[in-house]
Amino acid sequence: MKSNQNFNKLADNQRIAKAVKALEANGIKTLVVKNGKEAKEEVLGMLPTGAEVFTATSRTGEIISLAKEINESGKYDSVRQKLMKMDRSTQSREMAKIGAAPEFVVGSVHAITEEGQLLIASATGSQLSTEVYSAEKVIFIVGTQKIVKNLQEGLRRIYEYSYPLEDARAQKAYGMRSGVNKILIINKEMIPGRITIVLIKENLGF
Repeated sequence: MKSNQNFNKLADNQRIAKAVKALEANGIKTLVVKNGKEAKEEVLGMLPTGAEVFTATSRTGEIISLAKEINESGKYDSVRQKLMKMDRSTQSREMAKIGAAPEFVVGSVHAITEEGQLLIASATGSQLSTEVYSAEKVIFIVGTQKIVKNLQEGLRRIYEYSYPLEDARAQKAYGMRSGVNKILIINKEMIPGRITIVLIKENLGF
């Protein structure tokens, strides 16, 4: 299945400004940067040394080496590093608990509407509880090509663009298919300062 490249075009400044205004009105702090290098610097500046951080699977985070810095630098308490040392066949319940409520979660989203809503698709849902409620702080790094008009267009972006690319990645990386099995929609954040989005004027991620 080919991905719909109509959903791979960077938003112009007018659409970015509209989305930022709506996100802020919905309780989601939003920063705009020029490129992935600046995004990485912004995120690392938000993470205190020694902070407990869970990196949700994100192509954007991988591309800008943010996930590698968090998980391998030794500066942070990496939840993913802990999980990688555990046996899912015998410790799955313990792994779920460890990953469910970190101090920080850093990831991305698949679409942002001009009305300030976030859409995140997942095959397993393993990262969603942290992003919905249980992480103290949530940081999303998002290329502006993910800005869409509304929820309907956001869902189309997931199925027509993000999923084909993620499915191909999963088959190559894990030897198994992905799936749009669970979708999280965040309309508003009630806790001030809990969610921060770093919008990147560069085409990164799915």
